[in-house]
Amino acid sequence: MVQLLGTATLAAHDALSAALPAGETRAAILVHLSAHPGGSVEALRHVLGLSQPATARAVEGLVRDGLVERGPGPDRRSHDLRPTRAGRRIARRALAARAEALRPLVAELDGPSRAGLGAGLEALVGGLADDRPGALRTCRLCDREACCAEPGCPLEHTVQ
Repeated sequence: MVQLLGTATLAAHDALSAALPAGETRAAILVHLSAHPGGSVEALRHVLGLSQPATARAVEGLVRDGLVERGPGPDRRSHDLRPTRAGRRIARRALAARAEALRPLVAELDGPSRAGLGAGLEALVGGLADDRPGALRTCRLCDREACCAEPGCPLEHTVQ
C-alpha cells in the first residue's frame, strides 16, 4: 500500500506542478490569503514552510505584480497582507487548474472505488496535522468552498 501511495503521490505532484506553471508558492500565497486575509509575512512563512527572506521575496513579487497589497500591521515592522481583486481571481484559477489536473487521476475509478478512496483520504488527511499551524500548512492550496461543504473539513483546525 505504501508503494501505491508513493506512486499516486508523485503522479499527483507532477500533475499539480504542470497545472501551476507560475509556481506553487505564488499560488499557495494567493489561495491562503484569499481564505485567510490579513496575515503577515511571518505567519505566511509558516504556512509555506519557507524562510523569512524567501517568503518576503515571494510576497514582494506579488505586490509588484499587483496581486497582493500591504496594509498596516499590528506593529510598525509588520504588514497586513491581502490579495487584490486580481490576486483573488488568480487564486480561483489556480484552484480550478488544481482540480482539473487531479481529476484524471480518479477518472477510472467506479463508484464504490471512489467512495472507498474518498473515505480513506478523509481519514488520512484528518491525521496530517495536530494544530492550526500544521493544518494551515497542509491546506495551503485547499479549495475552502469544496472542502468545507458537507461533510466538512477533515482538518477542522483551519476553520475559525
